[in-house]
Amino acid sequence: MLITLIARDKPGALQTRLDNRDKHVAYLKESGVVSQAGPLLDAEGGMIGSLVILEVEDMAAAEAWAAKDPYKAADLFESVELIPWNKVI
Repeated sequence: MLITLIARDKPGALQTRLDNRDKHVAYLKESGVVSQAGPLLDAEGGMIGSLVILEVEDMAAAEAWAAKDPYKAADLFESVELIPWNKVI
C-alpha cells in the first residue's frame, strides 16, 4: 500500500533540517520503501517540510518507518501526517 507522509517543520528550524539532512537522505535510500521524496518549499524556495511516499505493507509499517526517521530524532517537525494514497497517474 502507498502511504504519504506530509511533515511540516517547526518555525525557524532550517538549521536543524540542514544539520540532519545527510542522515535523513541516507535513511530514505537505505530503507527500501521510499517511492518518492522531497522537501516542501515556501514561496521563496526555502525548505519548510517533507513529502515522502512510502510503499509499505500497512499503516503500522509506515508508522514504524516514520518513528526511525533521523528528522524525527532531531525533533524537526511541528506536525506529521500519514495518509493512505492511491496513485492514479
